[in-house]
Amino acid sequence: MARIAGVDLPPQKRLWIGLTSIYGIGQVRAKKIAEIANVDSTKKVRDLTEDEVNRLRQEIEKEGRVEGDLRKEIQMNIRRLIEIQAYRGIRHRRNLPVRGQRTPHERAHAQGSAPRRSRSEETGQGQEGLSSRRNFRN
Repeated sequence: MARIAGVDLPPQKRLWIGLTSIYGIGQVRAKKIAEIANVDSTKKVRDLTEDEVNRLRQEIEKEGRVEGDLRKEIQMNIRRLIEIQAYRGIRHRRNLPVRGQRTPHERAHAQGSAPRRSRSEETGQGQEGLSSRRNFRN
């Protein structure tokens, strides 16, 4: 099993898909890393040799922030926005939508207080959907 940047890559998946399980690596970056490291991106992770895993590991370390470093940087950016009392920082502090979404309905989802509805309640089908819909807004 290949372990890169503190993440175990799924052995049954292809390399370029497996690399996306590392936080900060998307599909395009995964293919680029594999190409630079001279590793076939369509190869299964379980078929990688130790040498190939080491080349991938070195390329990821050389290329930049992933996993913990990237998460830490994002958190520091959010903290900075909160400290300087920027509009986005205030929205983060109040746990409201930050990127311009409307708030009458979306705010409840952002704060985690919106009640969950089942599929039958959304469509209004079935007796149990109708009876629970009557009690939904209590």
